[in-house]
Amino acid sequence: MRLQQKLRSMHRMKQPTYLLSALLMSASVAFAAPVVLEQPLPALTLQDQHTQPWGVKSDTRLVVFAAGRKPSNLVMEVLGAQAKGFLESRQAVYVADMSRMPGFVTRTFALPALREQPFAVGVNLDDKQLADWPRQEDAITLIRLEGGRVSSIAYVRTAAELKTALGITTP
Repeated sequence: MRLQQKLRSMHRMKQPTYLLSALLMSASVAFAAPVVLEQPLPALTLQDQHTQPWGVKSDTRLVVFAAGRKPSNLVMEVLGAQAKGFLESRQAVYVADMSRMPGFVTRTFALPALREQPFAVGVNLDDKQLADWPRQEDAITLIRLEGGRVSSIAYVRTAAELKTALGITTP
C-alpha cells in the first residue's frame, strides 16, 4: 500500500515538471532572435551530432551556417578534407539547419554521416529556432563576429569561395 502511495505521489510531482519543461522549451523557441548587424549573435541552444550540448563560444569569429542539402554538402566537402581541430584553429563553428529534412532521413543518413566527422556541428532540428537567420537558396551563410557582435553577413556558393573565407590556400 505504501508503495502505491509513493508512486501516485511521484506521478503527481512529475506533471508540474513536465509542464515547466514544456514552458521553458517553448520560451526558448519564442525568443529565437534574428541575426542583426552590430548586435550580439543570438544565443543558441543546440546539440552537436553526438547529442552533446553545443553553443557558439565567446571567442568565435566565424559562423558557417548551412540550411539545405546543397549548402550542407558543400560545407562537408570543404571541411571533410581538413585536419581535426581545423575549425577551432580558425575560431569558426559550423551550424547545420536540418529542420526541414524528414526525420527518417535525418536519423538514418544525415546524423550518422556527421558523427564520422572530426569536428563538432551544431545541429538544428527545430524549424522555429533558426527561422530568422539569414539565408539564400543554395548558399552558405557566413556570419563574421567581432567580440560576439555580428560584423558582417555574406553568402558563398562555391567551394573556392568557402575555402577563401576559411583561409584555406590551395597549392
